[in-house]
Amino acid sequence: MEFDLALPLFMFVLDLLIIFVYMRFEGRLKQVLEEREFQVKDIALLVVAMGVMVSIMVFVPSLALMLLFLFAFSVLTFTFSYIVTEKWYISIIPPTIFILLYYFGVFWNIPVLWNLYVLNAFVIIFAILITVYLGSLFTWKTTALFAILLTGMDIIQVLFTKHMVSVSQTVTELQLPLLIILPVIPPIYTEHGLQLMGLGLGDLFFTGLLGLQAFKEYGRNFAILSIIGMSASFFIFETLMLTYGISAFPGTLMIICGWFPLVVIKQLRSRSLS
Repeated sequence: MEFDLALPLFMFVLDLLIIFVYMRFEGRLKQVLEEREFQVKDIALLVVAMGVMVSIMVFVPSLALMLLFLFAFSVLTFTFSYIVTEKWYISIIPPTIFILLYYFGVFWNIPVLWNLYVLNAFVIIFAILITVYLGSLFTWKTTALFAILLTGMDIIQVLFTKHMVSVSQTVTELQLPLLIILPVIPPIYTEHGLQLMGLGLGDLFFTGLLGLQAFKEYGRNFAILSIIGMSASFFIFETLMLTYGISAFPGTLMIICGWFPLVVIKQLRSRSLS
């Protein structure tokens, strides 16, 4: 049996960081977003749009895909920086640094500027920013709906259309910060070298969102319990993947299997006490 500790532990730490950052900037986010929240129809449209977008990206030229994500990441970093600093001339610095590092590191092939460590660092930054920003717009009800719909869409796109797999391969070739890539711990060596495992930015957002909403709804202790549950579930599924040579499996399903049972038990206990 082969297993990996790196990704599950990374997921656990990342979710805790997301909650910490949210607590730090909760007041300012609510002020900027003016207490706006996603409605049920917004969630349905969001998941449909995500599914369509994944399918479209399969046929989009690599250059166009790269420009699209560079623009999206730049807007995200500028927006969050402006929320924190409220100064536009400071807020342009983070996206500028990101674009310069990517351009000179990838196109000029300067490894010191863009390598696996730098790429992973930006994936972590973007995962935290996206989750904290969008997580402020979710309620407990819309989170549950989003989790169900997104998991269904992910299953279709990974196991049936396989569009998600194709997009992941393109993203890896373009060296875009859309996939965290970590070596398996304990190390596993193959004919190609050290075994690496990756998890998409969307899956990182998903687990962070579930942990954050658990914190908002039930507090710190249950949030930590739910994060442990998601990490444990991911560990079990990843062990099966490594042991039986499964190359791709829906990350959302691996995550929600550790979150949903705990939520059901929590709600049943809350009702029995009320």
